[in-house]
Parts: sequence; structure tokens; C-alpha cells
Amino acid sequence: MGTSDGSHGGHASGRSSRCIALVGPFLSGKTTLLEAILARTGGITRQGKIGERNTIGDATPEARDHGMSVGLNVADVSFLGDTFTFIDCPGSVEFQHEGSLALSGVDAAVVVSECDPKRMAALQVILKSLEDRGIPHFLFLNKIDSCSTPVRDIIPMLQPASAKPLVLRQIPIWENGIATGFVDLASERAYVYREHAASEIVELPESVAAREKEARYHMLEQLADYDDALMEQLLSDMQPPNDHVFNDLASDLRKGLICPVMLGSAENGHGVFRLLKALRHEVPFVEDTAERLGVGRAKSAAYVMKSYHTGHGGKLSLVRVLKGEIADGTTVTGSGGRSERVAGIFSLRGEEPAKRGAARAGDTVALGRLDAIRAGETITADKGSSARIPNPAPPEPVLCAAIGLKDRKDEVKLSSALAKLLDEDPSLAVEQNQDTHQTLLRGQGEMHLRVAFERLQRKHGIAVERLKSHVPYKETIRKSVEVRGRHKKQSGGHGQFGDVVIRIQPLPRGSGFQFSEEITGGVVPKQFIPSVEIGVVDYLKTGPLGFPVVDVAVTLTDGSYHTVDSSDMAFRQAGRLAMSEGMPQCQPVLLEPINWVEIAVPSEATARVNAIISSRRGQILGFDAREGWPGWDVVTAHLPASEMDDLIVELRSATSGVGTYRTRFDHLSELVGRLADQVLSSHRHAAE
Repeated sequence: MGTSDGSHGGHASGRSSRCIALVGPFLSGKTTLLEAILARTGGITRQGKIGERNTIGDATPEARDHGMSVGLNVADVSFLGDTFTFIDCPGSVEFQHEGSLALSGVDAAVVVSECDPKRMAALQVILKSLEDRGIPHFLFLNKIDSCSTPVRDIIPMLQPASAKPLVLRQIPIWENGIATGFVDLASERAYVYREHAASEIVELPESVAAREKEARYHMLEQLADYDDALMEQLLSDMQPPNDHVFNDLASDLRKGLICPVMLGSAENGHGVFRLLKALRHEVPFVEDTAERLGVGRAKSAAYVMKSYHTGHGGKLSLVRVLKGEIADGTTVTGSGGRSERVAGIFSLRGEEPAKRGAARAGDTVALGRLDAIRAGETITADKGSSARIPNPAPPEPVLCAAIGLKDRKDEVKLSSALAKLLDEDPSLAVEQNQDTHQTLLRGQGEMHLRVAFERLQRKHGIAVERLKSHVPYKETIRKSVEVRGRHKKQSGGHGQFGDVVIRIQPLPRGSGFQFSEEITGGVVPKQFIPSVEIGVVDYLKTGPLGFPVVDVAVTLTDGSYHTVDSSDMAFRQAGRLAMSEGMPQCQPVLLEPINWVEIAVPSEATARVNAIISSRRGQILGFDAREGWPGWDVVTAHLPASEMDDLIVELRSATSGVGTYRTRFDHLSELVGRLADQVLSSHRHAAE
């Protein structure tokens, strides 16, 4: 690790590495920007391309096969004597929680976005996450060479996505419709792009002189909102010294007052050097980040960004050291109080580990064998103490699939593989559904689940198939009946005898199951009554329509017994026989689960979402403005569980990928007519 030159707000001690997250909407060019940074800083000799499958990031088979980031990409670089760790976070909303967890340990973020107003909703989601957590951030407008809208018009269009002022730091120089360079508004220098090389300083072209003066003055006005001395200079028509401007830019970024906007083209390496210079001069150091995160008083603290389960090296935990030092063999304690001994310290490039020495404050490293410690925990080497950095809870799953095993011998391996899968990706969830007897994998979307199934096969060697999850239908009754059930069997020696009379009655929806008895005169001895109830409950697991029965009351009213042949088993059988005789006479009816759903969408899409709900047999309960989200609505509705299957796919299609929802079971409702016939026919066919 080198030292900062101290210019424009550099670090006094100059000894700590900084950690920067690259975030942004899907396909905005984050992985390409990481590649350009590596090429620009000498980390690689040739910049790779995603289409050629040769980038440092996105090196896993799943990322290469799908041409998109499905996990974090990590790389260290050295720039002008300073060390940076860049963490490229997935842009797809389906994989964003991985980046969201990592953000809790970074010093700053670079939000990568195209110059496209259609990206505003996706941009707002990302910017709000950073703003809510107080993370300093830049906006890097990528693909400037293909921008069809003037930058002066783009910034006002994008401003509603940001609660902080978007402060334009550069303006492009255009020649014949091509961005050939830019003017830095802080230094007032003009640069011409050079392909995959440093930009060259040139005289300020006359064609942009007026625009530069106007744009610089607007930038200074924005900075003056937080600097009275600068405001006085502007009111007096005095030009502030450049050092003053640079110091204001650094101070305002670190305080989270502004979002500076840089321009460039990651694919061509344009604007990368100026971005790195801004990061070097203006991003806070780890000491400031530790204070922001509330661990400033701890002697040692590190935040766990991600867990990796490797084929040969066991578990690796990607951590950001915020205070103190972690050496090989150090015993650390997690937020949950569990202690582990570090077995190896590694640098990561992509997912490739390389052994290294002790990690100090500022370093981002992988620690070996922290088996009991999960991503999102804060670890400390301080004996008898623990620290906890706030981190976001996983988003609720929005898509579900059942796991089918092609080989029953893999059942034992599956539970271990799923545990590792969830440790690596906490936004997945596993459920054993007792009603449908399926193992369900829940995730954030179609691609998220597809990648999870691919990882089960590739990393864990389990042949799995993705099956449709079954809707947990129930059934109930509409009519009461009284019926006798007699179990009598004689086969040498003691026989079997149990005789009961029961009354079966419907109950109000949501009442569950009730059992009572009105036996007089001991016609059914008390010791056998529990066995009758067991037989009744046995039957209710699968009623006459083939589904579990709910909202039914059963009363034992009469019966008889034999002093020798009666037994618990005989009365259990009698209870079951009485139910199988009586239930078909009670007008059984199918019940479908209805979910409460809360859907959050940009206001412009609310009408489309209402139509989606109606088309899925839903009932709209109401809608309101989404609190803390300007330009967004929240729609609440009741939707049948059978209509939830691909709701998220249609919802994202209608909202440029940003719509989301949360849901919970609400109630059961009768299902009759053609839809009920289809469910029953399908169920019978599956059972054959």
C-alpha cells in the first residue's frame, strides 16, 4: 500500500486501502468499467469483453453462460501509489441483495448508468438505497459515445431519481455527433480521449467555452448551498481558487450532501482516469467509514460481505477490515456470539484466492474457515465483545419452484448443498411444504432460481430438476351429517371391535378442527375416546376431494364396545370408517388459498398493475403513495395463490424491471365451477 499525495483532501496518514462498490442498473456496464479500471491501472495487459467471455469479472460458468453478473466481482488495484478494492455488484434486481449486503462495508459507491431517462426508475431504487444508508456515491454516466440526448438535458431528467443534488463535474466535447473528449469543470481543463490510454490535455475549444462557463457556474452555485464563503465569492463575481472547489467537492461528497456526476465510456476506457482521480482525492478513508458505521470505538472490527463455498479450500468469507488487524490464526467473534479461528488470509480477484499476509484496517480480504459466521455479520478480535453493523434484511422471495431429485440417493447430499447455497446467497429461501410434500426453493426471479439450480448441479454434483410448485388447496363441508362407523374383525384368538356414532358439522372459515364427545353411560369407555379422535384426524389428512380437510367439528355421540375385543386400534379404525362414510355426504367443497399482496410500483405503472390484478382474479383493496418514495404507489390486493406463480415476471415487464411485492397467506375461499373441476381433474390425474 502506497501513500496519498495529500492533494485535494488526501488522507493524512496515507496508509489504508479504500473499498469502492460499482453499482447500477442491469446492463449499464459495471463489469466493463471494472475491466477498464484494471487495464488503466496495469492490473491486466488487455481489456477483456463480456461478449468474448474473457473478463476478470463474471468468470463463473453461470455468469459466462448468461452474459450477466450473478455474483460479486472483486479486484484490487494500485493507482498513483494508493490501493483500492473494487467490488462490482450485480445490476439485475434478482441478484441485487448480494451487492446490498456488501455495501455495508464500503467507503463509497460509483453508480454506473447509461444516459437514458428510461433508466430513471431503476436508478432511483439504487440511489435511494445508498442515500438511506448514508453511503457517499458518484454517478458515472457510461456509454457517453452513444448518448443521443444532450447531457445538459439528461441531468434534469435524472434529478428526480436522486434526493441529493446531481452535480455535473464534466461536460462532453462533441465533434460531428461524436464525443471526442470532455471539460473538467473543477479544474477548467479540456481533455481529448485516447483509445485505452490517458486522455490528452488540449486548449479549451471555442465551441464549448460558453457552455463550460455556464455549467461551471451552475456547479459552483450547487456547492455554495453548503459553503457561505463560496456563496459570498460568487455574489461578488470572484472566481474561487481551484483548491477551494476541490475541497468543497470532497467535503460535500463525504458528508453525503451531493452526488457528483462523471462522464465516460467504459468499453473504450474513456473517463476512467478522471474517475479514479476523483475517487483518490474525494472518497473517505476507512477511519471515516468506521465512524459512520458506529464501530469507531472498537479496537478491532471487520464486516463480512459475502460467503463462498469452494470445492477444495472450504469456506471463504469476504471481509472488509474496518479497525485493527487480522492475522492468520486470529480468533474472531461474530455478531451472533460464535467464535472461529481464521485459517488463511487471501486476496481475491474475481473468485480466485491468492495467499497473503495479515490484513489491516482498510483491506478487503477473504478469510478461511469461518464456518459458523455468515455474510452480514460484524466480527471482532476483541475478547469478550461483539460489534454489529446494520445491514439490510434479505428481500422477500417473489418466485418459487419445487426441487425434484433425479436420483433418490442424493437426498442426504441435498440438505447440505442447500445449506451452503443459502449461506452464499441469503436472498434464497428453502421450505418443506407439509401440505404438498414438496421441497420448495424460493428466490428473487426466474434467472435467480435458474442459476441456483445450475449451481446445485455444477458445484454440488446433485442431479436436480425444476418442478412446478403445487398450490396447497384444502377442502371443507357445507352440510352436517350423523353417521356410524363399526370396525369388527375376527381371526382366531382376540378379535377387533370398535363401534362409534359421530356427528360431522361445518365450522366458520378459519376455525380449524374441533373434536368433542357427548358419551353417556360409558357406551364408549373413556380410554378409547382419544383413539377415536386419532382416527378422525387420520382421515382429515385427505378428504373426499383429495385434499386436507379444515373447518370441521366432529362430535362423538354414541357407540358400543366389547369387553375382550375392543382396543385403541379398533376404535381408531372405527373413527376413520365413520369419517369415510360420512364426509362424502356433507357436500364437500374445494378451498383455495388467497394471499394478501402489497405491490410497489412507479405511479405511471399503477393503472397497468391494476389491470394485471384484475386479470388474475384479484380484488383490489386500495392504493396509496409509497412513503418516502416520490413518484411511487403501493397497491394492496387479495390474489389467489394459484395466480401468484409468475406474477413477478409480468410485474417487472410492466415496470421496466423495478416493480416488486410482498405477500402473505390471508384466508381460504371456496372455489367452484369450471376452475374447481380443473383443479380436481388435475389432482386425480397426478395421483394415478
